Amino acid sequence: MNKLKYCFASMLFLFGAVVFAQEVEEKKEREPGHTNQSRFKQLYEEFSTPNTYRSASGAPGPDYYQQQADYKMDIELDDKNAKIYGNETITYTNNSPDDLEFLWVQLDQNVREKDTKSALRNGNGVNFAYSASNFAQTYITESFDGGFNIESVKDASGKPLSYTINQTMMRINIPQALKSGDQMSFSIKWWYNIPDHTVNRARSGYEYFPKDGNRAYVIAQFFPRMAVYNDVEGWQNHQFWGSGEFALPFGAYEVNITVPADHVVDATGVLQNRKEVFTKEMMKRYEQAKKSYDKPVLIVTQAEAEAKEGSFSEKKKTWKFKTEPGNLVRDFGFASSRKFIWDMQAVKLANRDVMAVSLYPKEGNPLWEEQSTKAVAQTLVTYSKHTFDYPYHKAISVHAKNQGMEYPMICWNYGRPNEDGTYSDRTKYGMISVIIHEVGHNFFPMIVNSDERQWGWMDEGLDTFMQYLAEQDFGKNYPDVIAPNAKYPSRRGEASKIVPYMSGDQSRIAPIMSNPENVYQLGPNAYGKPATALNILRETVMGEELFDHAFKTYAQRWKFKHPTPEDFFRTMEDASAVDLDWYWRGWFYTTDYVDIGVKGVKKYYVSGDKTKQMKEYMAARNLTDADLPPLVYLVEEGSEDYNEGLKGKAPSEVALTLKEFMMDNLTAEERAQVKEPKFFYEVTFNKPGGIPMPLIVEYKYADGTTESVTYPPEIWRKNDAEVKRVLSSEKELVGIVIDPKLETADIDTTNNSWPIKDEKSDFDQFKEKVKGK
Repeated sequence: MNKLKYCFASMLFLFGAVVFAQEVEEKKEREPGHTNQSRFKQLYEEFSTPNTYRSASGAPGPDYYQQQADYKMDIELDDKNAKIYGNETITYTNNSPDDLEFLWVQLDQNVREKDTKSALRNGNGVNFAYSASNFAQTYITESFDGGFNIESVKDASGKPLSYTINQTMMRINIPQALKSGDQMSFSIKWWYNIPDHTVNRARSGYEYFPKDGNRAYVIAQFFPRMAVYNDVEGWQNHQFWGSGEFALPFGAYEVNITVPADHVVDATGVLQNRKEVFTKEMMKRYEQAKKSYDKPVLIVTQAEAEAKEGSFSEKKKTWKFKTEPGNLVRDFGFASSRKFIWDMQAVKLANRDVMAVSLYPKEGNPLWEEQSTKAVAQTLVTYSKHTFDYPYHKAISVHAKNQGMEYPMICWNYGRPNEDGTYSDRTKYGMISVIIHEVGHNFFPMIVNSDERQWGWMDEGLDTFMQYLAEQDFGKNYPDVIAPNAKYPSRRGEASKIVPYMSGDQSRIAPIMSNPENVYQLGPNAYGKPATALNILRETVMGEELFDHAFKTYAQRWKFKHPTPEDFFRTMEDASAVDLDWYWRGWFYTTDYVDIGVKGVKKYYVSGDKTKQMKEYMAARNLTDADLPPLVYLVEEGSEDYNEGLKGKAPSEVALTLKEFMMDNLTAEERAQVKEPKFFYEVTFNKPGGIPMPLIVEYKYADGTTESVTYPPEIWRKNDAEVKRVLSSEKELVGIVIDPKLETADIDTTNNSWPIKDEKSDFDQFKEKVKGK
């Protein structure tokens, strides 16, 4: 059998060489040279050179370092006037090899100062219609003044430090350089007006409830925070314009939060004075929750929360939080309100328990009491399985209208039922999905601490990919929420969901490797497309086993560190032995799309007689039969060399040289095993799209059987436009379908079939639908 295959291969190779030689000989003019345009070339031009800080494998190098910023803060929330006051001490440790001449601190709330330049950065024109609130906010209402008011900046001895504020960045002008290995402490006293996040879509703020006069606060980016200094770009002091999120160093936090005495508070860190701020009944319920693994326990019931809505206590209470030793965090957030219902449930991860927590006003019920903590628990389980065990002691989901935002251990999430308590599936699944997404951000970027301000996809895209996996697990594990055998309706992740974006107007599409401030469609660009790319990589290109090992390797290498895109790309290849440069280039560095089709199919039969083309070739070179080895020819059906006598015959019946070869070179036992194909097809596949992908083909035969073949993406490496494959079969081929399960995000499936399907236009389908009525 192997000898026969070798004979066929030798003859086909010789035939190809003959044709190629003829084409070269006939070419009169030489084309100019060119650089390497292959989509499979390595990413050396795009990647920075590995060094002792970041290795070529994608792992941290032997000299990798990161700075540390530790915070001690006293915070007071003024509920009557919606203001927040703070006094913080920052202890900054310079672990870099550089002496630092000054320090940079982020003032994110300055994006909301009255004269912010953020409002002037985008062009705009007259809309043909406005909502009343949008029109009033844009043209009538005076701008909200929500920027920081810095009252003082002092060194450890209490002496004033000079500082310069440039929009959302503040430079601390230290009197002498902070030497490598040294640390310094300084304090900042500040306050600002808290925005209504339901009006101007602030990431942090309050929601006002006019029926009872209360506010629910979700507070973050609320204190001056140290900027990152690293080996990649020194100080990461890009301005905060609104879309690009955050780059922050790790540190330890001690935060005292003073609020009205009738508020409940939860926050980043471990609550230090629980017995002081909890009632005896709350403590009893909390102890029950620590042992409840199957359902949440209410710490504050709806009836208790409603009873406090009219209290408006004049007294104050201080809640004290502190991060765990050894578990540094990169940020701090908290939520506070007298309206909050509070529930908790224990989640077992390996040999330790984590508390899944939800805070929500009655306006979130019954939906939140039914679903929120379930979603938190599922997120912790799924993400831990694919990355590392969640290291913190709790994860909190807080209800906030129109919000979806994340911080260490705590996040804000939307999803509100109608006033009568009813809700649609869309609202339910939307809420579950946003909770999974925002809780999942604890892993990316709160722990695997990428630079969100520069590379939005590294947190949003990786998290959206993991969200898809968690949603599918949720669907399997909660049959009371998802119908039996139904698939969770994920909005992003599946290949087909990104097709509208990738097939859209190229002038409004940017590569994934773009700063989030510079893209038109941030959702598809930073969330949907990278998530889809990773899902396809896992399910179609690499396979789950190779992908999952490499992805977990990346997460564990960069846990509590600052990775770059190259660290991710390199690790995925390093841990899998799969060359993926072509994939990163196509999906992440370009706006190319996937489009692969069947260009044509030719049917051939085997013949032992010289074809016209062969005779012409021999005549032109004065060759005789003696100059060539015995040859077998493939004759195209319908050509002048074709005759009906070839049809349906075994190759050895019409090519005596082949029969002789079999008799002379194969044993009787080997000849008995030979299956001689009677049908030969040359299939031409083309690739109008720019991204090379695996060529997934389903062949259909006249007897009703099918055969699936996946050709590796490297099939396009020598010809990016089209490739040919010869298919030999004992059965007649009647159909071909490319990507039958829609795995590759192919934007045009009209060219995916042979014979070509007569697909009706959308308008024709609409007419038929109307007629049917």
